[in-house]
Amino acid sequence: MALITYLTRIQIDFGALKLLDAELQLLGIRRPLIVTDKGVIGAGLWAKVKEQLPGNMPITLYDGTPENPTEAAMRDALKIYKDEGCDGIVAIGGGSPMDLAKAVGLMATHPGNSLQAYSFVEGGAPRITARVAPIVAIPTTSGTGSEVSRGGVIIMDSGRKLAIGSPYLIPKLALIDPELTLSMPPHLTAGTGMDAFTHNIECYLANVFNPPADAIALDGLEKAWKYVERATRDGQDREARFNMAVAAMEGAMVFQKGLGAVHALSHPTGGLKGYRTHHGTLNAVYLPAVLRFNAPAVGDKYRRVAQVMGLPERESNAEGVANAVGALNVRLGIPKGLGAMGLKPEVVEAIADGALGDHCHQTTPRQPTKAEYVQLIEQSWG
Repeated sequence: MALITYLTRIQIDFGALKLLDAELQLLGIRRPLIVTDKGVIGAGLWAKVKEQLPGNMPITLYDGTPENPTEAAMRDALKIYKDEGCDGIVAIGGGSPMDLAKAVGLMATHPGNSLQAYSFVEGGAPRITARVAPIVAIPTTSGTGSEVSRGGVIIMDSGRKLAIGSPYLIPKLALIDPELTLSMPPHLTAGTGMDAFTHNIECYLANVFNPPADAIALDGLEKAWKYVERATRDGQDREARFNMAVAAMEGAMVFQKGLGAVHALSHPTGGLKGYRTHHGTLNAVYLPAVLRFNAPAVGDKYRRVAQVMGLPERESNAEGVANAVGALNVRLGIPKGLGAMGLKPEVVEAIADGALGDHCHQTTPRQPTKAEYVQLIEQSWG
């Protein structure tokens, strides 16, 4: 049996930020906790958001979100939320602040002290109820699509990078103003853009029945393929920025179908202690090898992917699509492999073990063994 649901309230366009106060009133949020990070503060983006809030509104700011959000950071933000009597959350930034906001909204209203108990792999999704505190998500990047997704990925106290997920964690409002992405530097535009690209292609290839998700994923894939290079080359290209915002949103709208081995690998890689790796960049690096690996299990889907990407007939197969993605990575300046990102060979076993236990392993069209995950990592080493 297939469960298909879509999704939440979305305001998207240049200038959408002006709707913020009216939308908060609709949700009854009058004492928000702002969850963001120091990069957003430094870029002046929080200042732009604050301009749209009433001067007499009690505002509490948490800007300590790490690059990869942690359960410890969740506790810090949660204490502020409770101490200040907040009644909702406004998350501003990329996927990290939005994922952290979901964890705070969950633990502010649900019993227990362990976020991991609510993770997918711990069977926690059914424990998440409609009591989750209301969240408004304002993305400043075009990649994760966390503003419309039901999940969040957090490094738990145990050291594992795990996903929490439920329809109740979807933000009540996604306020998507591409104006906030114009200042993104090229390397971040490329990494987040390839995150959106990977979401769409992995969802399309996932081994779950969901035709609406497939249609949305193909549209997001087409937009990401067409516009990520333009947005990276010229950050002021408003058409490219708008379409990348749509591609990111669509990639996350189809999360409910499932992802695959790329994310099963990038999650534990991103959770490695002692390394600082960007999630979308990891996805870009792992994607070509996984595309080739999936070939026996996806039927004629690569033919449709190749059509969307505008590839010639002779390249409408796994090898052709993988080669095209690899060439795009080069043009975008994506690192040539995991080694170029600073990883050491001793982490390979840990990544493979983590991939086997990741929730995305369940929906990849061809499930690798541990040995095959090791091969995929080695093929992505560069």
